[in-house]
Amino acid sequence: MDSKSEVREFLRTRRARVTPEQAGIVAGSRRRVPGLRREEVALLANVSVDYYARLERGDLAGVSDDILDAIARALQLDDAETAHLFDLARAAQRQPASRRRPPAQPLVRPSLQRFLDAVSGAPAWVRNERMDFLALNALGRALYAPALEGGGSPPNNARFLFLDPAARDFYPDWDKNMDDVVATLRGYAGRNPLDKGLTELIGELATRSDEFRTRWAAHNVRFHRTGVKRIHHPVVGDLELSYEAMELPANPGWTMFAYTAEPGSASEERLKLLASWAATAATERTTAARPAVSRETSALAERAPSEGAG
Repeated sequence: MDSKSEVREFLRTRRARVTPEQAGIVAGSRRRVPGLRREEVALLANVSVDYYARLERGDLAGVSDDILDAIARALQLDDAETAHLFDLARAAQRQPASRRRPPAQPLVRPSLQRFLDAVSGAPAWVRNERMDFLALNALGRALYAPALEGGGSPPNNARFLFLDPAARDFYPDWDKNMDDVVATLRGYAGRNPLDKGLTELIGELATRSDEFRTRWAAHNVRFHRTGVKRIHHPVVGDLELSYEAMELPANPGWTMFAYTAEPGSASEERLKLLASWAATAATERTTAARPAVSRETSALAERAPSEGAG
């Protein structure tokens, strides 16, 4: 991604979103732009028009944090958008570097998997900034079974959401989920513009999905920290679950998610039913594997020489 283009389109789309009335500016009767003019943003941020115009052309080299804060206030950016603006500025000020694939993802630590497995009453899983599923507990695997099957290799929630028709049934709020995922990926891309794997994922989705391409052009960013997710599971039906996201400092870029249901709700009962179904399915798989093991053991015993044979 071209950093100047990213800066230019982000500032332009944010400026177009703020009306003069929202900014406390008396608007004239004839305006050719839907939002604020450049000179109005410059006035609100207390910088010269030429200086703001340079910033909106994508030249953030040497810009101070105070100026960025002033621009963020003038454009009424929220926390996620302000963080994104600072990420774009840091990317613009770094020395140019060749885009290269980052080192292979570290393996999931056994202690982390044990922790997930110990969380038996709530679906829990870990993903990276490319939306790959990295580790899940048993209930997480049961909940996200359609995405794990249809999200490619490694399983990827963004690919499942935009490229698998089953996602429309799995996510009742399909449009909102697409908005959230694109806005989250946009924030990650601003923070890590040289991540080749992330860039390739974005390129693939933009090429194969009109829904993704349209949303990507909007330059929206959003934090994905807590909220409510609605899921239509093929086994237990509709679920409305609250989620909490926790970053894992030992693995930068990794985030752990956990879902819970409102006590006494239908979703809580269905989540318990899903846990029971997952446990039964696991038992059946284990039972089905045992005869094959027994037959193999018997065959080995038959081929082995009897005791005392010489």
